[in-house]
Amino acid sequence: MLHSAIGALLTAVFTLSVAAAEELEPASIARGAELWGKCQACHTIDAAGRTLVGPPLFGVFGRTAGTVPGYRYSQALKKSGIVWTDDTLDKYLAATQDFVPGSRMYGGLAIAQDRVDLLAWLHQRLRQ
Repeated sequence: MLHSAIGALLTAVFTLSVAAAEELEPASIARGAELWGKCQACHTIDAAGRTLVGPPLFGVFGRTAGTVPGYRYSQALKKSGIVWTDDTLDKYLAATQDFVPGSRMYGGLAIAQDRVDLLAWLHQRLRQ
């Protein structure tokens, strides 16, 4: 329960800070669900999710990058020391190669509103 409340609070703070800086709309969970369609070809979000092209994302918030057992990460990501938060995920998804040069992740979400919506959906989905 506490984890859910903290996650909701972090999402709200992140959304407000990004929205204020870039004049974005409040996060849309429904739009985030649509955007997940771009991610699910490579990632799973279930607790027992299997590894696909990318690592499973269950438990991603607060996890150190490059640490899911059994997934073959790039050396750049394994050595990055990044802890996945709304802020670090936002920066990574905005420009994966700029944020972690040498990362193998393909794509991302260049539009800030898309990142806000996806992260809000991930918080909601991963609390269930």
